[in-house]
Amino acid sequence: MSRLPFELMLALRYLRPKRTFVSVITLISVIGVMLGVAVLIIVISVMSGFDRQLREKILGFNAHLKIFHRDATLASHEELAKKIAAHRLVKGVAPFVLGKVLVETQPESGSPVWDAPVLRGIDASLENKVSVLPQSIVEGAFDVRGNGLLVGRELARALKLRVGDRLAVHSPRNLQRMKESQKTGREEAFPPAEYEVKGVFDVGYYEYNAMVIVGSLPNAQDLYDIGENVHGLFVMLHDPYQADAARVDLERTLGEEYVVRTWLEENSGILNALLVEKNVMFYILFFIMIVAAFGITSALITFVIQKTREIGVLKAVGATNLQIMALFLGQSVIVGVIGVICGFGLGMLAVSYRNEFLHFMNHATGFELFPASIYSFSELPALIIPGDIAIICGGSLFICLLAGLLPAWNASRLKPVEALRHE
Repeated sequence: MSRLPFELMLALRYLRPKRTFVSVITLISVIGVMLGVAVLIIVISVMSGFDRQLREKILGFNAHLKIFHRDATLASHEELAKKIAAHRLVKGVAPFVLGKVLVETQPESGSPVWDAPVLRGIDASLENKVSVLPQSIVEGAFDVRGNGLLVGRELARALKLRVGDRLAVHSPRNLQRMKESQKTGREEAFPPAEYEVKGVFDVGYYEYNAMVIVGSLPNAQDLYDIGENVHGLFVMLHDPYQADAARVDLERTLGEEYVVRTWLEENSGILNALLVEKNVMFYILFFIMIVAAFGITSALITFVIQKTREIGVLKAVGATNLQIMALFLGQSVIVGVIGVICGFGLGMLAVSYRNEFLHFMNHATGFELFPASIYSFSELPALIIPGDIAIICGGSLFICLLAGLLPAWNASRLKPVEALRHE
């Protein structure tokens, strides 16, 4: 320790644990910095995890681009798909029919259950090029041949459906026909199409699992009465973050009669809200560090008052204002470094065992603290971003340094005569 600068040596000596009120304040300051850093790391990591998981789930089931005709359904979509597939950024193209339908369960006993999910008509041979649906079947098989139908796990649970159950689907076409027949006074009835549940899928996102059913492209075309046309084309890119560049190129190539939408545009609301929430939480929680900094300031003010005589002696033997200032700033930096290191360790530990703690709290309290129906994820996500950790730790150290600036400056301004006057 003798090799250290005397400012740092004295700072370490003053910080040695003693049974005094100042030591208690110093300990509280360290704990405050530690908790502030830990909470910031936990919250920002969880928010980053939310963002990553949400993007992965959206991109797993939804295509990176959707292409529609501006005023009608797409005719001759095979030729258009070949043209799009030739683009250097495009990985795969598949046609789709997408829209709301009314479904009714066909139980052997009891009353039927109704719902209005989104029907997604797909070409099964091309679906693996544009989504993870073929790999997401948890019951049954990926089979939409004939009258086969796939339903999401949450929808199957809500409708009490199992593989092999029958499901009646009322198409918009039949509902429109019944409405027209009522106007003419005939009141004709059009029976719904009957399908068999061939598989249950789980794409990892609650909204998709609860609101989507999947059928074959021909069946969906028949339900919507669009002949051989389709509603649009799903386009998968090699890099989803090149979606804007691909859209510009494809709009130029295809012409003004086609509309190209990116996954960022379609999900901009929730993605932007998540980003704003993350930034707001970051700024709000940084006030925890400011509160901890007040503890450092109060401890150093008390220190300066207690060490007035020592300051006078140091200045009398030749210590400069800068050295006195460095002595007390060193104390605030040491408190900050210890608090940041402990907070970093605590935060990383909490992030590593976040789901175990969540399951324990769910079991202990009997409440679901992280309901999938609200947050759309079954586990609490987290992502450690080195840049965020560096900002949190660096910013915390800077705040601790600022906290000691005023007391250190006041200590450096003390004159030896005034410091020793009452000694």
